[in-house]
Amino acid sequence: MDERTRPADPGTRRSGRTRVTPTGAARMDRDASTTEDEKLLERRRAQDFQETDPWRAMRILAEFVEGFDALADVHQAVTVFGSARTEEGSPLYELARVIGRKLAEAGFAVITGGGPGTMEAANRGCREGGGLSIGCNIELPMEQALNRYVDLGVEFRYFFVRKTMFVKYAEAFVILPGGFGTLDELFDSLTLIQTGKLRHFPVVLVGSVYWRGLLDWARTTVLHDGAISDADLSLLKLTDDPDEVVRIITTYRDARDTPTVAEGELR
Repeated sequence: MDERTRPADPGTRRSGRTRVTPTGAARMDRDASTTEDEKLLERRRAQDFQETDPWRAMRILAEFVEGFDALADVHQAVTVFGSARTEEGSPLYELARVIGRKLAEAGFAVITGGGPGTMEAANRGCREGGGLSIGCNIELPMEQALNRYVDLGVEFRYFFVRKTMFVKYAEAFVILPGGFGTLDELFDSLTLIQTGKLRHFPVVLVGSVYWRGLLDWARTTVLHDGAISDADLSLLKLTDDPDEVVRIITTYRDARDTPTVAEGELR
């Protein structure tokens, strides 16, 4: 008998697009005799329901909606990454502050993780340059409050929702020295561009001394072994100059916004 026309096992329950046989329910320790309406109307302790995956899915969706709604009117922005441990007044802090200011003066909003250190410096510089300073903060085991230089702040529970906001509303990434979180954002952005999930936009590394070892390793080991191509490696730009950071990004923006002759004729 065709499997598609075989009668369902006695006691099989449907829940939306899911079909569970009594045997499957037993193996999952699930009560297949209870309908979805019964489950909905059953009164239980709030904590029980709030710890289930369907409830988490609703919270995740709500975070996406809140993030999209909050950032919908952000048209030109650059996301700046870097260490939360950078001390105020240090050369790296001041470098990030200058970059934030110059990006704002060039017409960009600045998006950061909203925390202290390099993030605070970039937000601070953006505000000083008259730009929109945005912070996407994350819930951590240790409290991380939004820094005082954020004009538009959004709080997130989930890293992957927050990462979507960093990418969706950015014209470029500027990556200053940082730890695992910064490296995560760096390689995540490169993977999205490499795999065609994200349009090619500038990924600018700031700090040649800090990043040179990583780039040398990528060239002599990863590229040499054939795991990446020359084109993949060329996605990265390296500089120490804040003006060069802005020039790379504005050059990309202007080229993107300038229609080709064919496009002009079509219009």
